[in-house]
Amino acid sequence: MKEMCTSILNYIIQTKDSLKEFVKSEVKYDEEIDSWLFVNKPWPVLGIIIVYLLFVMKIGPKMMENRQPYNITNVILVFNFLQFSYNGLLCLWILLTPGIPKYIFTHLCHITNETQHERYLIKCLHTVSWFYFMSKIIDLLDTVFFVLRKKQSHVSFLHVYHHTKMVISCWIHLRFFKSEQAAYGAWLNSSVHIAMYGYYFLAALGPYMQKYLWWKVYVTRLQIAQLFIAVAYMAYLYKYDCTMPRALAFTVIIDLFAFIYLFMDFYKSAYKDEKINIIGIADKNDKEDKIDKIDTVDKIKSS
Repeated sequence: MKEMCTSILNYIIQTKDSLKEFVKSEVKYDEEIDSWLFVNKPWPVLGIIIVYLLFVMKIGPKMMENRQPYNITNVILVFNFLQFSYNGLLCLWILLTPGIPKYIFTHLCHITNETQHERYLIKCLHTVSWFYFMSKIIDLLDTVFFVLRKKQSHVSFLHVYHHTKMVISCWIHLRFFKSEQAAYGAWLNSSVHIAMYGYYFLAALGPYMQKYLWWKVYVTRLQIAQLFIAVAYMAYLYKYDCTMPRALAFTVIIDLFAFIYLFMDFYKSAYKDEKINIIGIADKNDKEDKIDKIDTVDKIKSS
């Protein structure tokens, strides 16, 4: 009995030590990054997520129950244009900062910070990741606009899950992992968001723009394609034991597969045998409602 207790105790101690070593090797701390807005403590981000979920799932629909939809077309136009510009600037930041494109191309697997210039580039990548994190928080307003316009049917599980998960994942990365390769994913995702928000801005201009928006399906395909690219890159990082934390790579791969399943399911339901002839709709109100449905049904941000 005594030997069994000793063995169990030794096992617990070894497991604890192994876990401590694992955390030490995977988790990164940086006083400067940890001091950035919303990074150091989880409570602000957790508070934002709780308020968001309460409003879009409970408070908002209840508040709008006996109200007319708010006419916030101009607000949505400004929002889409600002997000289009914001994501464009993030991409340009990476592409135009001297040394970053070459550094990314030559450091897809192993990150080095031996020189002062390399340390500067790494700081730039982390800064991009923080601004990308901010964009995910701003994205939450998209769902709020649905609620205020009484488009609750667009507040789907995929939509809410995706927005919530992106904010949480970005915070966890910045707070604990700080992987430089994450900025590569931020660049890819921001590139897709340029096309998405450009489309949403044009769609919000009104029915007369519909004949120019034939490329909607390609935006959704672009969303899905980036997920597969991200999975391939994460698998590469995991397989070849790159400097990206393996725990982060593993969890990101799981998240990506979940998103792929949900987005593929959405794609099939949204575009299966879709044949819509807007010109043939006689009633103006019905026409505008159908256009609105077409334009917003796939307004789900890619990961």
